[in-house]
Amino acid sequence: MSDAEHRADAAAQPLPGDATLGGYLRVHDRPPAYEGSDGHPYTVSIEVERTADLRGPYAGYLVFPRWARTGVGIVGHVETRTLAQGSTREETSERLEGMSLLDVREALEEAIRGRAAADRDEADDDTRPGGPQGAGS
Repeated sequence: MSDAEHRADAAAQPLPGDATLGGYLRVHDRPPAYEGSDGHPYTVSIEVERTADLRGPYAGYLVFPRWARTGVGIVGHVETRTLAQGSTREETSERLEGMSLLDVREALEEAIRGRAAADRDEADDDTRPGGPQGAGS
């Protein structure tokens, strides 16, 4: 069997009970934890909100609380873009629960990159004439 055939066969197999976000939450009774590329520890929560979109009135995304390196408390968070839409809160949540833990990790890394880009843009704004450092000069 070639590598491509092996990967396709593996993709067709059901994931183990704790290989999805929802499965992990059910099996371990706690959220999975990750170390982000920024060196901070994160956990994950599923968030679903009502929207004005009549075709998909519920939007779901992931929030990653960022923990102090000592683990003592939460010191911030990053969140994803909308990852799932559905006609009910439950349907939308189930779609997020079905994400593989690898896909959840990728969503965390995308959110970290997005925060880093936003932080750079904010820092650039602060140094421009008329920005907070240039105001009143």
